[in-house]
Amino acid sequence: MDSANPMVVFTTLHSLAELVTRRRGLYVRWSHGPDPDLETLSSRDELTGVPLPGLSANALDVEDWWGDRSVRTWVARRLYDYSHLPHVKDAHTRPWVLQGSEVGRGPDNEPLVRQVEPLGWIDRSVIHQANDVINHQPGPWGPIHRHGYS
Repeated sequence: MDSANPMVVFTTLHSLAELVTRRRGLYVRWSHGPDPDLETLSSRDELTGVPLPGLSANALDVEDWWGDRSVRTWVARRLYDYSHLPHVKDAHTRPWVLQGSEVGRGPDNEPLVRQVEPLGWIDRSVIHQANDVINHQPGPWGPIHRHGYS
């Protein structure tokens, strides 16, 4: 990526769900963006410091078991689950969509991807829309948090 060719910005949950309907091999990554990520194409296990063989990401592809349920709700949940990351990492952590090939699994069983094609930033308003969708679901749910137990 370069500043001469900026990425598109997804500003609605609907537009992101449409992309997920049209394409496969899509992931969301929460980081400082493609520029620094594409330099190494490697994430690091935060606990041990071990370099990983790809970028950690979360799959956006709809699983077969989801059936004909709302793709919008599927995508909302995928975003909501990790929406805490800008608060626990740093304020420069932002979600972006990529297409890639899974090369393994990280220590949290997350996909590790290579052959990355950045597709677009996910605007903060989309995260708010995802939160609204999740908050209107019948069951209780919350984003994933990492806290140790003693």
